[in-house]
Amino acid sequence: MKYIVLILTLLAAPLSAQQVPQSSAEMQLSFVPVVKQAAPAVVNIYAKVVREVRRTPLQSDPFFERFFRDPQEGRKPRVQNSLGSGVILSADGLVVSNYHVVGMATDIRVVLNDRREFTAKVLLGDEASDLAILKIDAPDPLPFLELRQSDSVEVGELALAIGNPFGVGQTVSSGIVSGLARSGGSGGQGHGYFIQTDAPINPGNSGGALVDMAGRLIGVNTSILTRSGGSNGIGFAIPADLVAEFVSQSEMGHSDFGRPWAGISGQSLDADMAATLGFDRSGGIIISGLHPVSPFRQAGLTVGDVILSVGGQTVNTPSEMIYRMSVAGLEAKADVVFSRQGEEAHTQVDLIAAPEEPARDQYELPERSLFPGLILTRINPAVLSELNLPLEAKGVAVVQTGPYAARAGLRAGDVLSSINDEVLDHPEAAAELLSGKQRSISMVVQRGDRRISMRFRG
Repeated sequence: MKYIVLILTLLAAPLSAQQVPQSSAEMQLSFVPVVKQAAPAVVNIYAKVVREVRRTPLQSDPFFERFFRDPQEGRKPRVQNSLGSGVILSADGLVVSNYHVVGMATDIRVVLNDRREFTAKVLLGDEASDLAILKIDAPDPLPFLELRQSDSVEVGELALAIGNPFGVGQTVSSGIVSGLARSGGSGGQGHGYFIQTDAPINPGNSGGALVDMAGRLIGVNTSILTRSGGSNGIGFAIPADLVAEFVSQSEMGHSDFGRPWAGISGQSLDADMAATLGFDRSGGIIISGLHPVSPFRQAGLTVGDVILSVGGQTVNTPSEMIYRMSVAGLEAKADVVFSRQGEEAHTQVDLIAAPEEPARDQYELPERSLFPGLILTRINPAVLSELNLPLEAKGVAVVQTGPYAARAGLRAGDVLSSINDEVLDHPEAAAELLSGKQRSISMVVQRGDRRISMRFRG
């Protein structure tokens, strides 16, 4: 009998340490009201991409292709399906999702919480930010989520992730905001500034909502940090302020996201670098390079200055600075605080798109050339930004390789510095040298920070 009493005592012990609900209100305390408010505005997205592939590797090779009677014979379409989530942002049917869910889709279906289905089209998308704005046409006003200002979000707040993980249907998971200003390393396509959460996010949650306890959207779930493929409690969401700028640009009729151009190169000023350079503190971004037409140069900044804040917000990484510029929007002015030789100063920077000067003069090499189908462009700030080239890049950039240049080892984003010792400054000059008239070709190619020499027989 005493053994039974002892067992009952041990079983009861853990319960005594727990707080027992004292009222019916406490017993009913839950996330139900928040979910009821937010869930109808979160949708499931089914996207279809049709790609053309070949049956055999030989038919993919330009050399062997000529031996096939009909080069198109081996082609067949392959359908790739992707699954994700989205959030309705307006009563007339604007929806935000991830670019990696819908960016290249040929057919997009949006399924609402009440199981109604609509066909959607992409109004604006940006692979670098991993965001896309869709439009669906519904006969009646749709439920939507209010956007919350991102800078009001604090670490430790409760948050709910709503989406369609693994295609099982709409699911809600809870957690907290674990961190702010997370830059890079997200494992997804997005770059820049993220909100970190431990609310479980799994495949299919991409593009879904991260909401606060008032049912407001604080971020769009985009990726996780994982080794197994499942949620490990480290998820990332794109802040609502950037979503708001996407909505604004889509409503203005833009199909491509206009991101302000900095025209600078730099890196975070950590403690070791600060000590080496004689700064009394770490933090900020030290400028190591400035393009001649950079708006920061025009505002008076120079190499060696340390950018401390943009638009009243502290910045510690280049990607965080670009985020602050992006949410401010094009044609705006940003207040910039910087340090020069230990003294703080203020200035205003014009937020402009990367200039298209000089003109690109894009050129595709003809069939009779050494590399038919190779597309070259003159380098200007817009090209630097699009191809992610170094600020000091000079010459002619490769936009598309075509089949023969790819076999020769060229890649999109390569910079052709010279051909046969002739320095290049225009695509047509490169095309003339690659016309096939010369018996041999020597080429200097800049690929990132590597300098490559190539030789070909004409």
